[in-house]
Amino acid sequence: MKQDTIVVIDLGSTENADIARFVRKQGVYSEVLPHDITKEELLAKDTVKGIILNGGMNRNVDGNNVVIDDALYALNIPIISIDYPETKASVTYDEIPSEEILKDFVFDTCKANPTWNAQNFIEAEVKRIQDEVQDKKVLLALSGGVDSSVVAALLIKAIGKQLVCVHVNHGLMRKNESETVVEVFGKDLAENLVYVDASERFLTKLEGEADPEKKRKIIGNEFIKVFDEEASKLNGIDYLAQGTIYSDVIESGTKTSKGVKSHHNVGGLPEDMQFKLIEPMAQLFKDEVRECGVALGLPESMVYRQPFPGPGLGVRTLGAITRERLHAVREADAILHEEFAKAGLDKKVWQYFTVIPEFKSVGVTDGHRTYEYPIILRAVNTVDAMTASIEPIEYEVLGKIVDRILSEVDNVNRVLYDLSPKPVATIEWE
Repeated sequence: MKQDTIVVIDLGSTENADIARFVRKQGVYSEVLPHDITKEELLAKDTVKGIILNGGMNRNVDGNNVVIDDALYALNIPIISIDYPETKASVTYDEIPSEEILKDFVFDTCKANPTWNAQNFIEAEVKRIQDEVQDKKVLLALSGGVDSSVVAALLIKAIGKQLVCVHVNHGLMRKNESETVVEVFGKDLAENLVYVDASERFLTKLEGEADPEKKRKIIGNEFIKVFDEEASKLNGIDYLAQGTIYSDVIESGTKTSKGVKSHHNVGGLPEDMQFKLIEPMAQLFKDEVRECGVALGLPESMVYRQPFPGPGLGVRTLGAITRERLHAVREADAILHEEFAKAGLDKKVWQYFTVIPEFKSVGVTDGHRTYEYPIILRAVNTVDAMTASIEPIEYEVLGKIVDRILSEVDNVNRVLYDLSPKPVATIEWE
């Protein structure tokens, strides 16, 4: 089913994604396109019902103001302009217009049909994948994160056991994470789910390394090595699937803006890669990915799992990683998640986790002096992860978490709550 589309042409705005997301929330597909898109490229999409020219602070590239091809005005497609002095559009706004004005443009002016939803997306993407892949095999690195899990579920629906997934347990996962991946996907993939327990290999490589950046590089490089080793054992793989999502693409930079941060899955693949690439979620924002996960039948615990850094608990076990501290931070994190879920905070708070530092402090247990580690709790709310505020937690909830951690987790005698916003602090400690 073809989707009516409203395109947002990036003419230097920092709010392209916000407008596209708003239009999608109305049930109409929208995407951000570069300022130099040609008439022919736009017509090739064949479902464009309206164009929003979106100017802004980044309108100057290499000393010149960005402009669009005049031929776009002759397409007989409704156009509005936001903060763009050089336009021939019928209506121009100095700033983003009200929601009502945008809705009127989408539905009354452009006559777009609100058929954009998770189910229709899944049906269209399943057909597209089937037509492209046919009888070939697809390889996916299945981390257990939201994005790769939803891609796996979609590919299973489209091509079944033509999908081969490799899940690498680097020993830095949260409690029961790898077991959940095997349980959820094992029944559909059977022998096509390759589980690699590389815990000892990673922890050995990390021994004695305290520098956060070096730890990240060790974990990242070793992961690639393990994945490559497993991929080389497989025959007849023609496609590589990735969990790239739309925010990855936008954050990695456009022609009129510098990237917020680079993503390994956007432009980071080798030029001589032998696989063809499949990225089913590349046009979806994170909330839309989650909606698809629910529609595909994935468990809520997987679909709504917390954002998790690639190096996992390796950057929440501060300094040189030891097995006793890694075990403590994993157990404490599981308790935090359980108690937040009981208190209804799991859907309210954007990200929450535990950290364990290298230092110890004096304490008392059963009348005896102890010298053990503190656990630090972190709970933040954010929209874009560029800034973050602290979630105020009721003392009754904090009290339960503290009691459980101190009574159930070995080698811990203090629990602290990090009250530092971003900025000045960052969300993660390393």
